Amino acid sequence: MFHALATAVLALTTIVAPADEQRTAPGPSEVQVLAISVDGLNVSAIEQLGATGAPTFHRLLDEGAGTLNARTEVEQTVTLPNHTSMMTGRRIAAAKGGHGVTWDDDRPSMTVQKAAGHGVASVFSAVHADGGTTALYTTKEKFGLYERSWPKGIDTFTENENQKKLVSLARADLRDGAPTFTFLHVSLPDRYGHAYGGMSARYLGAVKRTDAQLGTLLDALDGSSVTVILTADHGFKTGATDHSARRDLENYRIPFLTWGAGVDRADLYDLNPAYRDPGTARPSYAGKQPVRNGDVANLAASLLGLPAVPGSDLDSDLSLTLTR
Repeated sequence: MFHALATAVLALTTIVAPADEQRTAPGPSEVQVLAISVDGLNVSAIEQLGATGAPTFHRLLDEGAGTLNARTEVEQTVTLPNHTSMMTGRRIAAAKGGHGVTWDDDRPSMTVQKAAGHGVASVFSAVHADGGTTALYTTKEKFGLYERSWPKGIDTFTENENQKKLVSLARADLRDGAPTFTFLHVSLPDRYGHAYGGMSARYLGAVKRTDAQLGTLLDALDGSSVTVILTADHGFKTGATDHSARRDLENYRIPFLTWGAGVDRADLYDLNPAYRDPGTARPSYAGKQPVRNGDVANLAASLLGLPAVPGSDLDSDLSLTLTR
């Protein structure tokens, strides 16, 4: 959508390109970002359901910049560790400068700062410090970790296990005046994967329902100044009721899709030659990187004209771009 300059200040202009390839970029005061995480989304489900069964995911692919071959963090393929990376722009391992959140249950006494052993900034705290507004919507109670960790950074925190109602609440709030940065977490695919197995008929049904619910959100945002980033915390192995096997392709391969004003219609790797499509590999953090879900924090910061999230290491040079 916008180019991140070396000074981390974005020049927001109307981008000249063919009308069928891009939307008009909004002015500086109009920019908002909506990040969506679809918990446990296997990219094979998007391919198997096709444009008929998953029209929203395919709309994002067809109208925006994206890939179905992004990666989770290397250390784990579970929910809280990967979501914390999305919010902080850090890898997981605290000893390597990561955020240190390695558990995946609700621990009411814990914060990200306690896990890391020092202060940890997030995209929420960065936006708030710049005078912007933020919101976090989630279907899981354990996401209270983030409200505790950044109480002054998250202006609105909403938890509702009923995904349909949660999406409706988020849609209504976005229509009423989108916050500068919104994070929406939905988890039907993960729930049905644990109950019936990844890529089972019921799992695919959960992906299909999620697609339909998110479709109402995209319809509400069409033509607005909100840029959408959609990814997943992990995939879900076919037939398995657990996704913790971090060396399994179906667990570490995830989508990373972007859509909205100013976003080119293109493959994300084609737009970003500094990144490498990993094929079926599971690259370490050394060398040329694949697009990772942990890039969400700094991509959002870049789109909003902010510097990188303090202490982050994933896309900390703000190089990931959504336009030619």
